[in-house]
Amino acid sequence: MSDAGSNPVSLPQVLVVDDDPGMRSALATSFLRHGWRVETASGASEAMAKFHRRPHPLVVTDIRMPDGDGFGLLRQLRASEPGTAVILLTAFASIPEAVIAMKDGACDYLVKPVGFDQLQRTAQQILARISPGPGDAQLVGHSAVWQRALQRARQVAASDADILIQAESGTGKELLARLIHRLSPRRDHPFVAVNCAAFPENLLESELFGHTKGAFTGAAAAKPGKFELADGGTLLLDEVGEMPLALQPKLLRALQEREFDRLGDTRSVKVDMRVVATTNRSLARMVEQGEFRADLYYRLNVIPLTLPALRDHPEDIEELARHFAARYAPAGKIPGMAPEFLARLGQHSWPGNVRELANLMRRAVALSGSELNLEVLDPAEWAPAEWAPAPSSSSVSFSLEAPLRAGNSLESVEKRLLEMTLDATAGNRSRAAIMLGVSLRTVRNKIREYGLPPRRDYVSA
Repeated sequence: MSDAGSNPVSLPQVLVVDDDPGMRSALATSFLRHGWRVETASGASEAMAKFHRRPHPLVVTDIRMPDGDGFGLLRQLRASEPGTAVILLTAFASIPEAVIAMKDGACDYLVKPVGFDQLQRTAQQILARISPGPGDAQLVGHSAVWQRALQRARQVAASDADILIQAESGTGKELLARLIHRLSPRRDHPFVAVNCAAFPENLLESELFGHTKGAFTGAAAAKPGKFELADGGTLLLDEVGEMPLALQPKLLRALQEREFDRLGDTRSVKVDMRVVATTNRSLARMVEQGEFRADLYYRLNVIPLTLPALRDHPEDIEELARHFAARYAPAGKIPGMAPEFLARLGQHSWPGNVRELANLMRRAVALSGSELNLEVLDPAEWAPAEWAPAPSSSSVSFSLEAPLRAGNSLESVEKRLLEMTLDATAGNRSRAAIMLGVSLRTVRNKIREYGLPPRRDYVSA
C-alpha cells in the first residue's frame, strides 16, 4: 500500500513491515490518516529490497517474522542509512529485549496490541527530529555567534557532567544535544530522548522510569523507561521546564543517585548515563515563581549552554535557506533563489527561528519551479501575520485602557497584557509566548483562565 498520488516532498514517509496482513493494513491506514506517505512490506527481505530502492526516514517493523527478525532488519537498515529511525513492535515484550533494541539503535519499542495514538505520537516526535528540524548533523551556519555556541558544546562534550541547554523553540536544542552525544565517549551507546511536555503527569512517570505488568490499569506488559533504555549513553530531557512539580522530586532522586524505581516494582534499578536537559523557558525565573524546584534546577544546570535565536545571526539565513532548498528539492532539481526572495527572508523577524525557516523552505520548494521568488511569499497565499515582523518584547507598552495604579490586581494587569500581546501578534499564541517569556502551554492556560473569547485567530503556528 502506498499513497502514490501524494507529493513525496510534502509528506513524511514511513515503511511499515509486518507479516500479518491485518496488522500491516491497520498500521498503514493509521499513518495514511495522519498525512504520511506509506509503503508496506510483508517481511524483512521485502523490506530491505524496497528500502534500497527508496530509503525511508522512518521504518515501523514487527520483531518476529518468518524470514528474519526485527533486530536483524534494524541492524541492516542502520548499516545502510545510519540516520534511519526505526520503531520495533512486538507481541512478546521483555525488558531485556527492549534494552537490546535501544542499544542497537531503535528509536522506540512498542508492545502489541499497539495503541495507534501512542504510535502516532511517537512517530511525530521522531519526525520533528529527523524531518523539518533546524538543520542536520553539520548544524549549518558560519556566523561568529553561532560558531561560538558550537565550540562551547564541543569543549564540554568529553565531560560526563550533566548539561542544561536554554534557548528559544526552533533554535536546534536537540540537534546540539545529539552533537554533544556524538562527540562524547558515550557515542557508541544509546541516545534516548523524551519530551517532558508530550505526556500527562501519570504517563510521564511511566515513560521515564518504566513499569511492571499490572502496575496500573492498562499495563498489560512490563515496559522499560527511558532512564533504563539510556543506560551507558545519553538521556535527553526535552522541555524539562514543562515537567509537573509533583514529579520533580522523583526526577531529582534519579539524577542524584542514578537510581530509580519502576512503577509497581520494589527493586531499584541503577543506571549510568549522561543527562542533557533542554528548555525554552528561564528555569531561574520559574524557580523564583515557585514553578520549578530550585534543587532540581541546580542539579541540571551543571554546565549551562545557550543557542542564539535566528534574529541574532541573520547572516546565516541565506546559507540555511540554500541548505533546506537542497534538502527538500527532488534529486538534481535544486531551485535557485531570486535576490528579492533572499532580501525578504532577511527582513523577517523569524519568531519560530530555524524551524520556521525550514518549514517555509519546504513549502516554497513544493510550490515553486526552477527559482524561488516572491510569488511563493504572496500574502494572498500565506497568512499576512506570518510575514508581518513580530514586535519585540520591548515594543509592548502598558498603555492600558484604564490607568495603571497602585492597587490594581495582578490578575487584571496580567489579563490586559495578555490581550494586548495577542492583539500585537494578530492572535498568534506562539509569538505571544515568546514575547511574554513564557511557554505556549502557559498562554493557552491563561486564555482559558481569564475567559478570553475563543477567537479564530488565536493560533499556535
